[in-house]
Amino acid sequence: MLLTYKFRIYPSKQQEQKLFFVLDKCRLTYNKLLEILNKQNKINQAEIQAAIPKLKEQYPELDGIYSKVLQYECYRLFSNLRALSRLKKNGKHIGCLRFKGKDWFKTFTYNQSGFVLEIKNKKYNKLNLSKIGSLSIRTHRIINGEIKQVQIKRECSGKWFALLCIYITEQKKPKSKTNKSIGIDLGTINFIYDSDGNHIDHPMFLNKSLKKLAAEQRKLSKKKKGSSNRIKQKIKVARVHETICNQRNDFLHKLSRKYVNNYDFIAAEDLNIRSIIEKSYSAKYIMDASWNSFLLMLKYKAESAGTSFVKVNPRDTTSKCYKCGTIVKKPLYERIHKCACGFEIDRDYNAALNILKLGLDKACMPLELLNREAMN
Repeated sequence: MLLTYKFRIYPSKQQEQKLFFVLDKCRLTYNKLLEILNKQNKINQAEIQAAIPKLKEQYPELDGIYSKVLQYECYRLFSNLRALSRLKKNGKHIGCLRFKGKDWFKTFTYNQSGFVLEIKNKKYNKLNLSKIGSLSIRTHRIINGEIKQVQIKRECSGKWFALLCIYITEQKKPKSKTNKSIGIDLGTINFIYDSDGNHIDHPMFLNKSLKKLAAEQRKLSKKKKGSSNRIKQKIKVARVHETICNQRNDFLHKLSRKYVNNYDFIAAEDLNIRSIIEKSYSAKYIMDASWNSFLLMLKYKAESAGTSFVKVNPRDTTSKCYKCGTIVKKPLYERIHKCACGFEIDRDYNAALNILKLGLDKACMPLELLNREAMN
């Protein structure tokens, strides 16, 4: 299993200058490779890969960068090209790959070699990068596995991070069986309503910080372009965004871990979130909720813990009566599901029960795992 751990690094001023130098030269390499790609009548990846030694002759400063870091820019270029191709196949209107301007490059990657992590104590250790030096790194968790890749990233807030891609060979001990199953309905009013009747309100981290964010952005708009004061203010705006993002991720990680630890089977909606955002008037709240990130966290944590995770088609899960199966259409403002059979329940609770039932059917698991209280 491959996992990515994100640790903060603390470069000195000299090391930070080296990191900026590597970012800029990676940007140069990417742009030159893209220029060669645009001149080709037929795409030839081997020819573009072979152009890197010629670029080193043309730009001697590239010798100060580890070779595999430059080679990774070729991989990045073709990854972007494949992403555009997928969008085109899905019917999206696309343009062409663009040249990267100054400060557009935020990452560079050491793949397979060129790095060594020295563990000296529990928290503060050293990450040795070829042709850069030894960087202080705070490892806040134990690393059990082989490091395959190191990506260095600079956030807009000015902080530097190392993303370690780790291959784990040792299997974790499976968690103890709970013999419990859960269906999860995602929403904008209630972030989650599950088939056990529990609901969690939307945390609305962006909405809570909106006034502070707007105040910092107003200050930014009044700063002169190109001035040092504008650069400082941009960092302040970025740190507000970073705080919101950290709060959201913390909430999602803890919630997904809670469900994975307490249940052996989890069913959730297979939502096309992009199309929902394009059509919905509440797109801001949906994006703030970050449903997709939550579902991804549930998936990889469930796989790691040995919990079954299934996605089901959300069609008619809200309108279909859980007890008799009748379709009861209702507007969005109507929050209670009322059926002619006498079954009356919160609409999101009804949806969560239907999602669990569909999930068990899809996984071919016994219906005894359904919530018995709701059935009664």
